[in-house]
Amino acid sequence: MPRFFILSILFLGLTLSSCGDDKPSKRYVSDSSGNINQLSVIIDNDNWNGELGELIRDYFAADYKGLPQQEPHFTLKQIPPSVFTGFARKNRLFIKVEQTQKPMITKVVDSFAKPQIGYVISAQKKSDFKKLLEENSPKIIKEFQQTEIKERQRRIKKSSLDASAIQEEFGVTIDLPTAYRYAKTEDNFIWLRKDIKHGGMEVLAYEVPKETIKANDSILENIIKMRDSIGQKYIPGPTESSHMSTEKAYAPYLFETKIDGHFAYEIKGTWEVKGFFMGGPFLTYAVELEDKFLILEGFVFKPSASKRNQMIEIEAILRSAKFKN
Repeated sequence: MPRFFILSILFLGLTLSSCGDDKPSKRYVSDSSGNINQLSVIIDNDNWNGELGELIRDYFAADYKGLPQQEPHFTLKQIPPSVFTGFARKNRLFIKVEQTQKPMITKVVDSFAKPQIGYVISAQKKSDFKKLLEENSPKIIKEFQQTEIKERQRRIKKSSLDASAIQEEFGVTIDLPTAYRYAKTEDNFIWLRKDIKHGGMEVLAYEVPKETIKANDSILENIIKMRDSIGQKYIPGPTESSHMSTEKAYAPYLFETKIDGHFAYEIKGTWEVKGFFMGGPFLTYAVELEDKFLILEGFVFKPSASKRNQMIEIEAILRSAKFKN
């Protein structure tokens, strides 16, 4: 059969197959990549080393709340616009700085990879850039945080622990990596642990009556009192009389949030074992149910080392909670 005839048949077949589908073809983008909480900043070297770069660092490399030492909220990676091509475009999070006459900020989703969120900040004057960052950085940071939590949860789901004991005890499902193990299971108290280099990560679940937290207007004071009593009862220190308690030198942060649609108090702070060089960050969610609070908590012990990514994992685990009813 002549080669021209074969090519004609192939071309006709491709034409018919494409014409038979009236739906627009979907643009393929590859999977995004990058370490958790890594933010690419596409900006030229002069601006990165100048006032504009300093502004970006002030907002996006500010301290991560609730840690005992200073760690940036995001790990920033500067990329000059000329090399923002190919694999450099695959990171999940990016900010791109452009110079235009009209100040504006544009959100772009899954442009070069998926999942991916980027923001293009455009202006001519530094004062306009500053105003755009002041007005929009809280919203941008929140979206970046949510993206990284979802990514960590996606990775956990690939290989998750059998957490049926938590579901049976509290009527809630939680996704945990298989590296965790049950350390203690009692009526109304479950403790899971994960060994890490030079330390460990812990997850707790228990319930308290509603009046434990809402006994008066001092919500934060009541929650600290509650978790200290749990630490004394269930979380022993190196000696018989020692136990985990809330670090009193630094006031914890208190926020309001939702877990699977339920109102919750979110507390970030540091814990300690008095008399010993033991301590670290903790994250607690007090989830309000009909007549009680479900307490979901995680904390990290990793002395003299970064703890930010471990706390992001803790948050991803606790926020994965899904209630049966």
